[in-house]
Amino acid sequence: MKNKFDLIVIGAGSAGTSVARSCAAEGWKVGIVEELKYGGTCMLRGCDPKKMFLAVTEGIDAIERMSDKGLTTIEPTVNWKKMSEFKNSFIEPMPERVENSLKRLGIEEFHGKARFNDDGSLQVGDDVLESEYFHIATGASPIQLGIEGEEHVKTSTDFLDLNNTPERIVFIGGGFISFEFAQISKRGGADQVTILQRGEKVLNQFDADLVDMQVEKSREMGIDIQLNSVIQKIEKKEHEYTITYNSPNGLSHVVCDLIIHGAGRGANIQDLNLEAINVATTRKGVVVNEFQRSISNPKVFSAGDAADTSKPNLTPVAGIEAKIVAKNLIAKEDKYKTTYPAIPSVVYTLPPIAKVGLTEKDVEQRKDEVKVKFKKTHQWYSSVRVNEKYSAFKTIVDKKTNKILGAHLLGPGAEEQVNVITMAINQGLTVEELKAIVFAYPSYSSDIKYMFD
Repeated sequence: MKNKFDLIVIGAGSAGTSVARSCAAEGWKVGIVEELKYGGTCMLRGCDPKKMFLAVTEGIDAIERMSDKGLTTIEPTVNWKKMSEFKNSFIEPMPERVENSLKRLGIEEFHGKARFNDDGSLQVGDDVLESEYFHIATGASPIQLGIEGEEHVKTSTDFLDLNNTPERIVFIGGGFISFEFAQISKRGGADQVTILQRGEKVLNQFDADLVDMQVEKSREMGIDIQLNSVIQKIEKKEHEYTITYNSPNGLSHVVCDLIIHGAGRGANIQDLNLEAINVATTRKGVVVNEFQRSISNPKVFSAGDAADTSKPNLTPVAGIEAKIVAKNLIAKEDKYKTTYPAIPSVVYTLPPIAKVGLTEKDVEQRKDEVKVKFKKTHQWYSSVRVNEKYSAFKTIVDKKTNKILGAHLLGPGAEEQVNVITMAINQGLTVEELKAIVFAYPSYSSDIKYMFD
């Protein structure tokens, strides 16, 4: 059955549904295709469910920190099944809500795997979809590891679908997923938690001094972090797995019940047959210009994790790019360029690590022009109050203008402090102007003015 549209959106996450809604509101005939449940990774399989797990384990963390400061309680434990039910109470209604919101705008929905035909149409099951424009917003998926026994490795989605406490769990890779889920697992009652990192550093996108402190914290919790560890093979015997890897100490082994992929994600475009419509791609996604349009096929746009842009795969980035796609589609010309403000990023460990703006590495060639301030803050009131000994910051300021160039934070409240500093950077505030703001006291935000000279 053939269907003709003004726009077909492939992917029903945040980078797809917002474009579909904007164009439908202008009277366009819009179709949207999704292989999985409507709502996307962040809502259903990433940011939101992860933080619901985190909310439960925050209770464990708080009790551990305050147990000798006057808080008397029976030793707490996590009921993983109930924690999963709590997460599902938010997740399960969302796909229907998303679908209903699209239907109200007259957007036609298709469920299934999308693949382009040689004539430029899109095949979804028995449906053949023709359109003036296509928007690819299929997100990202775990990269191939290329190791023997890779079929035994589960994904972050599988982790979030667990109903029982993982007893012995290994995370491959030292990024966001591994550190966040490793801490959730350990606080959730896992006996053995291991992170195997191929390189000599973990959380490479974040400040090295703060990461070192987070590694120390995680190891203190009982998480085994193995660096320079290259996996050779994974073997299954009955209900357990043996991972063989090369380490600085030679050939090593770890036995576990569950292995989770945390070694990076790539654009989820492999099965679209984009060659059929002459869409240039890289491992990072669809190659687009500054207007989010494919450089090789003007009928195609892309945004979010499926697009090859210079920015990291974050939901706010997808939102910015999708807005530009919609504006240029509606204008029917390349009128609006994608520009990015300073965008904060957070690793939701406990305590969290946050960053915004330039890093110390970014400014190493202009050290005479900037002020870099690094300080551990475990003796500051905000950390003492909650008995958190792992807290610090690093700020970067332009000496000439006294404007804030970057900030890197570890500690309680870091995920909110970074938002305030992000606003300061995007508004072009000087240090003096930021310090002139009166914050509620005592609060995490009131600490910010002491982070700058």
